[in-house]
Amino acid sequence: MATQKMPSSPSPARAAASEVRRVAVIGAGIAGLACARTLAQAGCEVTVFEKSRSFGGRMACRSTPFGGFDHGAQYFTVRDARFARALAMQPGLCAPWAANTVRVLDPLGRVVEASSRRPDAQVVPVPGMNALAAAWAQPLAAAGRVHLQTRVTALARDAVDPRRWQLATESDDLAPQVQAGFDQVMLAIPAPQAIDLLRASAVAPDLLQSLETVRMAPCWTLMLAFPQATQPGLGQFGPQWDAALSAHHRVAWLARESSKPGRNPVERWTVQASADWSLEHLQDDPQRVVAKMLKAFAEITGIRAEPAHAQAHRWLYAKTTQALGQDHLWDASLGLGLCGDWCLGHRVENAFVSGLTLALHALQRRPGHAPR
Repeated sequence: MATQKMPSSPSPARAAASEVRRVAVIGAGIAGLACARTLAQAGCEVTVFEKSRSFGGRMACRSTPFGGFDHGAQYFTVRDARFARALAMQPGLCAPWAANTVRVLDPLGRVVEASSRRPDAQVVPVPGMNALAAAWAQPLAAAGRVHLQTRVTALARDAVDPRRWQLATESDDLAPQVQAGFDQVMLAIPAPQAIDLLRASAVAPDLLQSLETVRMAPCWTLMLAFPQATQPGLGQFGPQWDAALSAHHRVAWLARESSKPGRNPVERWTVQASADWSLEHLQDDPQRVVAKMLKAFAEITGIRAEPAHAQAHRWLYAKTTQALGQDHLWDASLGLGLCGDWCLGHRVENAFVSGLTLALHALQRRPGHAPR
């Protein structure tokens, strides 16, 4: 049999393939997914690593027999035109939440200041806050480019090609692994977690120094269900409002989940503790937190019925109290970037803008350049 002569130089197709940029995105919240999908749409080979079981980060929804609870972000606003265009690409996924919202309550639940927000200013995905992240992640997941329940423990230069990166990973059902050959790595995780990862990896001291200015606060969240509220003849159950900012020392926010569009009609409330109270009780047993927050909920709303479901969830990094002050961090010489809502504030659209602008900035650099 005659042998085929190998070409002396790569074919155009192979040359093009060799130029495909391989990018690792760590974190599948809104910032990470905005970054990942922008890079993928530009032709990059993107792999997403997420330590949790699902997408969305604090855009989370807890499923229960009584319906879902948006126990992280409660809603988002749409002020940035780029965010509006991204949402418009999937019509029907999000809807305005025309809640009767009051701005400030005193500790006893009396309205001190009414809301001046437009009824359509609060937007929620349907049927839960995590629906937006799931929709954005779907193309990557379908292509096998998403690794859930996979924690990245260290970054290092690739042992085979020091121009690139390798990641040490751990997961529940696999032995520790090394994922190699990435031209660029994007950290889309809370700033304190990014600090821990960069310190453990002994890389990017300049980026690490920039992160030291960011401050994030914890939040305990209480989820309550009252299916008895639909019993005939019971009348009005609870306050006339559906959501409120609160001046109670334990509680900062309350929302009637069943008032959101596309939700289960069972009466459900999400109650978020203040940052100071959450920090003071950070290590408390969850059942103790339930008892204390349930007492505050009753004081504010007047609802003293026993809930059929009461559960607390602790967010260690819930809200940015001191932002970075720029939309992302990027070191082109290292091929390493960071994004998250903490760059600009704590809003969902802050996270989107951060991930988007990091991706666009990173796309300006061609892969394969040696680091400094």
